[in-house]
Amino acid sequence: MRECLVRKSDISASTAIIAVTEATLPEVLAGLGAAAANWCALNAFTGKASSFLLVPGEGGEGAAVLFGVEEGDAANPFALGGLVKSLPEGDYHLADGFPDAEQAALGFALSAYSFTRYVEQPDKKRRLAIGGETGLDRLRIILDGVRLARDLINTPANDMGPEELATAISDTFAAHGGSGRVIVGEDLLEQNFPMVHAVGRASSRAPRLADFTWGAEDAPKVTLVGKGVIFDTGGLNLKPGSSMALMKKDMGGAANVLGLASMIMAAKLPVRLRVIVPCVENAVSGNSFRPGDILSSRKGLSVEIGNTDAEGRLVLGDALALADEESPDLLIDMATLTGAARVALGPDLPPYYTHDEELAEDIAVMAEAANDPLWRMPLWQPYMKYLDSKVADLNHINTIGAGFAGSVTAALFLSRFVENTQSWAHFDIFGWTPIEKPGKPAGGEAQAIRCLFDLVTERFEAKK
Repeated sequence: MRECLVRKSDISASTAIIAVTEATLPEVLAGLGAAAANWCALNAFTGKASSFLLVPGEGGEGAAVLFGVEEGDAANPFALGGLVKSLPEGDYHLADGFPDAEQAALGFALSAYSFTRYVEQPDKKRRLAIGGETGLDRLRIILDGVRLARDLINTPANDMGPEELATAISDTFAAHGGSGRVIVGEDLLEQNFPMVHAVGRASSRAPRLADFTWGAEDAPKVTLVGKGVIFDTGGLNLKPGSSMALMKKDMGGAANVLGLASMIMAAKLPVRLRVIVPCVENAVSGNSFRPGDILSSRKGLSVEIGNTDAEGRLVLGDALALADEESPDLLIDMATLTGAARVALGPDLPPYYTHDEELAEDIAVMAEAANDPLWRMPLWQPYMKYLDSKVADLNHINTIGAGFAGSVTAALFLSRFVENTQSWAHFDIFGWTPIEKPGKPAGGEAQAIRCLFDLVTERFEAKK
């Protein structure tokens, strides 16, 4: 994606993309000449939002691309992405009429993504020439992070096992001078990660926990925890086939925190970054964990298993307990955790949970500014009773509340493993775009990380 944005001091050799509305079209056509006006009339082009037309110049050559935008506050800053794959190959630049040129360029580049690891596709070069003061370097950092997250999610589980996911984390940190450890198999028990081990032990591919750091040791601590379930069969509570079809994306939380980590490191933000990812496969075999089992946890809490298909919160519990032990300045976890979140808010609007009112407000503001939509949901304490167990400290699913508030109770379960950290937020993402739209090709998706990159930048950049 980054390759489709290029810096040019002279953009005159590229084709202009001019944003128009139905009201401004006549004035724009007057400046382009009779050939462009006649071509618009022949094609009944009126400047309707998201429509476009390549219009000729007076000599018959392509003069410009006219792109319809909405007037007022209803404009979609990524709308330009909708025309990317319809344009002829070549170089383009943004001309007049775009209210936010940087967001328009980002939408163009995000829409240019395609996952080509397993297919041969011709290299169609549609590039956007960037001039002036647009922050091209920052855009490229964002695009690299998004591509990393999308590529990891789109990779099927036969090529993205626990070891491969841990290696991707290790390689990303090594590329930026970071370091860490990977705890594998039975060593998880010796080093007190019993729930990570329990969830992943049934797979022929050993479970592991990746724990990597980057940055100055005395810098503010930012810790990211991601759910790395590379495939979720549901365990002994086996999913039906229709529900299992997309489960390669169940490591979407890990993919997204790694994408965010790559942005933070590439931008050299003044933080002590830590990424913790439990990498497991929730498989079925004779040693699968079972409904009714009682697991110990790193936190010391005993957890009764209500359903083996709610495995993500178990591995996150151990990972969050580890992260919380050093009380980071900011703790973020991301997970494709519940179908209930999708029922409540759909695939494009992930909920987030936090006790920190200032953090909640900052996330909301940054999400809107970045066109990276998020919606705050409550850590409603009265629902904590839904996790009561008669035989353990808590159950990991809602067993007494008629199955209601699935996303809320999952977040409440995770909150039991965060005791020392004041600024913690949990993101229940989908990690997938089911229907292609501008800026979002169908398939694996980066959600919340553009917002969080802006938040980490704003919160800690001034403390350099």
